[in-house]
Amino acid sequence: MSKVPVLVIAGYGINSEVELVEGFQLAGAAPRRVHLSDIVAGTVQLSDYRIIAFPGGFSFGDHIASGRVLAVKIQAHLGEALREAVASGTLVLGICNGFQVITKLGLLPLLGGVPSAGQEFQQEATLTYNDSGKFEDRWCPIVANAASPCVWTRDLDRFELPVRHGEGKWIHRDEQVRQAILGQHLDCLRYGASAYPANPNGSQDDIAGVCDPTGRVFGLMPHPEVFLRGTQHPRWTRGDFDAQAQGVGLTILRNGVEAAASGG
Repeated sequence: MSKVPVLVIAGYGINSEVELVEGFQLAGAAPRRVHLSDIVAGTVQLSDYRIIAFPGGFSFGDHIASGRVLAVKIQAHLGEALREAVASGTLVLGICNGFQVITKLGLLPLLGGVPSAGQEFQQEATLTYNDSGKFEDRWCPIVANAASPCVWTRDLDRFELPVRHGEGKWIHRDEQVRQAILGQHLDCLRYGASAYPANPNGSQDDIAGVCDPTGRVFGLMPHPEVFLRGTQHPRWTRGDFDAQAQGVGLTILRNGVEAAASGG
């Protein structure tokens, strides 16, 4: 059986693509790291991939707002191709800055479904400055929503992942969007407590990760690509974590690869 082809987007300040490529390789997929300019030029087609991944980093130096410039560029040059990919069932993953990008593109929470041909995605939420007013860089407790349709978070419960961001506060566009997200359990990941520092940014409803109603489009602020092995957990030398255990980040990526291989 051929391996699931994964497109890992690189360039313009993205800087976590190497770790994400390794994670997808360990998850049994066939990832390819491609500069966005090559996709815009047409030498690489989104339709050739079953997963499109937007890694973390600082695209365009976080100028204007984190992820905004990259989102505008993608919409201008690849909006229709991305719409077709999502409509066809292609999985999408956005991590940290990638989460900001796909949210500002309108891929999350995608409450109205994929727009019709020729129509753009509509932004329904955003990610903005942390309540602390500073860059947050540490491991945080995360709780998975067992009722969520997210294919990436299947069989997860409570765990820890690192965050490293200055603009990770999730804000719903309005109360109607909030109720739809909560009612459909699209809040697939939450921080382990409402109080700072467990919630590092002040996200509404403690949201750390969101999916679309199909469960195939998924974005999160924590970084799964840096927790692939037990020895990457900061407390493994104290005996608080099994050094031989698989990191939960690899579980997340493997869930996505298995879903893509089975058609969702």
